[in-house]
Amino acid sequence: MSDGLYDWLLFLHVFAGMVWVGGGVLLAVLVTRVLRAPEPGVVARFIGNLRVIGPLVLAPATLAVVGFGVWLVLHSAAWSFEQFWVQLALALFAAALVIGAAYQSRAAILADRAATRGDHDEARRQLARWSWGYRLVLLLLIVATWDMVTKPGL
Repeated sequence: MSDGLYDWLLFLHVFAGMVWVGGGVLLAVLVTRVLRAPEPGVVARFIGNLRVIGPLVLAPATLAVVGFGVWLVLHSAAWSFEQFWVQLALALFAAALVIGAAYQSRAAILADRAATRGDHDEARRQLARWSWGYRLVLLLLIVATWDMVTKPGL
């Protein structure tokens, strides 16, 4: 018989991961289009949208992924923090968090400041830096998805 709480935790963990990865893929595609667009205002508009999307969509999904994932490990007798796949998942999450906090946020702030003062070339340059960091985060999330599905070491 299935454990109702476990099923809900798993559903919420997977759903949050879908939002985070799906949002990441969408942002990667959009930022590529924005960086190729010749109009200077498109960069400022994209950065303005990041100020909304990040705190309202991506940050809650990020916290939910790790929160529900940890809760799943604590709740299930089958999983433990000593298992390699769980440690790998936590390491990948930590790497994505560090990149986001140390690199992404700085590049986004610098892009926003440049756009605010009308320096469109610098805003575009900083957004390009942000995009490379975000692609790295997305790659880490894809590896984490592989880790969750295959559970290496089990």
